[in-house]
Formats: sequence, C-alpha cells, structure tokens
Amino acid sequence: MVLHYERAEVNAAATKKARSSAPSKLTDFIQFHDEKLAARYARGRIPMATLYEAYFDGALDILGDIRQLIAQRERLVSYQIERRHLEWLVTHFLPEALIHSQQQDTRIVREHYDRGNDFFEWFLGPRMVYTSGYFHDPAESVEQAQDNKLKMVCDKLQLRPGERLLDIGCGWGTLARYAAQHYGVDATGVTISQRQAEYGNARIAEAGLSGRARVRCQDYRDIPQGQPFDKVVSLEMVEHVGVKNLRSFFELVHRLTVDQGLFVLQWTGLRRGFRPEDLVWIMFMGKYIFPGADASLPPSAMLKPIEKAGWELYSAQNVSIHYSWTIQRWHEHWLRNEALVKAKYGERWFRIWHMFLAWSASIAQQGNAACFQIVLNKNLDHFDRTRWVQSAQPRSTPQA
Repeated sequence: MVLHYERAEVNAAATKKARSSAPSKLTDFIQFHDEKLAARYARGRIPMATLYEAYFDGALDILGDIRQLIAQRERLVSYQIERRHLEWLVTHFLPEALIHSQQQDTRIVREHYDRGNDFFEWFLGPRMVYTSGYFHDPAESVEQAQDNKLKMVCDKLQLRPGERLLDIGCGWGTLARYAAQHYGVDATGVTISQRQAEYGNARIAEAGLSGRARVRCQDYRDIPQGQPFDKVVSLEMVEHVGVKNLRSFFELVHRLTVDQGLFVLQWTGLRRGFRPEDLVWIMFMGKYIFPGADASLPPSAMLKPIEKAGWELYSAQNVSIHYSWTIQRWHEHWLRNEALVKAKYGERWFRIWHMFLAWSASIAQQGNAACFQIVLNKNLDHFDRTRWVQSAQPRSTPQA
C-alpha cells in the first residue's frame, strides 16, 4: 500500500513539474508522419480534434507518456470549433438527442457494449464495473474502490434481507450479484446489451445466486410495473436516457418503487458554464465513447425533472475526484493489456481508448466533468422521514 501511495505522489509531482517547466513545443510530445500536418502545426498550436483524429489515423504518434502531453495541452492545442464538429452535430448528435427511441437506443448501446466483454475487462479489471469507484485512500486499487462503492450504495439504499432491488442499466450485473450475496436481497438488473446480460448471469450462476439475482436483457421502458420494488438504483445510465426523456424516466422509476422505497442515482455530468475545451471533449465522447449520451447535466438541471416526477432529494455527493482516480486506474489496466487489445481489436481501438482514458482522467480532476451520487425518496406526506435519523449508522452489515 505504501509503495502505491509513493507512486501516486511521484506521478503527481511529475505532472506538476511538467505543467510548470516542461518544453512547450508540440514536437517534444508528438511525431508527425504527415508532411502537411507537420508544416501547418509543428511550430504552433494544433486543434485538439485534429490531434486526436490524426493520432487515431496513424498520421502522428504520441511520444512517451501520453499523460505528459495531456498535462501540457493548454500550451500545445486549441479548442476551436471546426467544420467536422458542426457536421457531426447535425448528422449524429441532434438526431440521436431528438429521437431516443427504443430501437435507436438498442442499436447504439449494442454497437458499443456488445463489442466484446474482454475489450472492457482489459481496462475495467475483474470487477467489471463501468462507473466511478469510491476511494477511502488514494492508494487503493480500483478493485477496492469498486467494492467500497458497492457497499456505500447498498448502505445508502438501506438494504434489508428479502427486499426487492432493481438496478437499471446494470452493466455486467456486479451490483446485483453483490447485493444478493452480501445483503440478502432479491436483485434484478436490466441492460439492453446482450453480452452484458449473458456475462452477468454466468457470474451470478458461478456464485450460486441464480435464485436471488438475475440480469435481464431489457429496455427500462419494458420493465413490468405490476409489483413495485423496495429499492431502485441506477449508476451512470441516465445520461443515455436523453434530456427529452428524463421526466418520463423518473416518473417510471417512481411507479416502479414502493412508497417507502429509496432510489440512488449516480451520473456523470458537467459543471455549470462551458469552457472551450468542454464542447470539444463532449463531441469526442459522443462520437467515439458514449454515443447517444446527451443527458450529462449539472445537478440543478438534473434535479428539475426529478422533482417534477415526484421525488424528494435527501442527499447529494460529489464524487468527481473518485471518478478521476478510477479512470486513472482503468488507464493503467489498459496499458498493461496493450498487446492483447491490439492483437484482437487493432491499433486504432487501442489508441481511441488510450486517448479517452488519459484525457478523461484529467478532465474529471480539473472539474470540467463531474460525477454525482444522490439519494431520493418519494415526496409523499406519509413517507417516513425519521429513517434518516435512524440511519445515522449503517442499518445493516454485509453478510459474510
């Protein structure tokens, strides 16, 4: 543990030094293979989109540690809006944001998440959780951080044995399996990724929990409403619901939850007020990483449809620095598995996620992108609000 912490301190010191004293020439960080690009940008700033597109296409290489380039980007790149941004906005982002039909969302999600479970495991690690972890110590592994997060979510939900838990956008079913195993609940996860569902159910079966947990390949709009759940959770899925569908989503969750139930929501959002970099980063993420995710909102904008749907906010927590540290660990996993990724998926896919993970960790650390976790209850006169006083200490302890 001490060794990891010392490594973190060394990395932080190196980054600080790079920002303050490292050379600011672009060619100290990249090697051009395209003469026209070199002639135009070698002596000045390069547009960020031009940089990453050229990197993905092999028109340039990044020298050394990509994190050094990311740390120096304010000196080396510009964030101007280009024609390619506007074309993507009109042909992809706006149609996706305006439609968000079940057919469209299923196609987009499966194109991304059904690529291959091994692809995601090579950076997520054995927990297979594609959401921010929670660190009690900056030296902890991402596996420990994810375990911390799973326990924290279950405690915030005040889970009790025998309760019915719904996880909307459950990914590979890790939380559903964890809650069934350690808190004795009956857990159902839903995802529209076929491979995620297959993987999740296989792991649940391996743990001998098939009677108490399952992952359904199902759109959230098709979840049966006949028997409400005691507790509901959704971690970093609501961004894909779409701004236009937010109120109807929260109204549906309201109907799916018993009156004395709880709802924990976590999402990756943006701080209020754009910087020039923010828009370019959002377009990069929308094109390459999370297509169709247009509801990455600041808390005030997210809370409006939540409250209109009949929910009351109990607590809100900003976990953005935990998000940055989580992505840093994912990046380390990705680099360790570089040969495997390239052998199966090729150089281009390795480079896309290499850029995504390095850039996103920095974006989250500086606060452009943020991650929030909130606890909600129904805004009803008869809701028992004394539970918040009674829950000053955890009401249940994970079972062995």
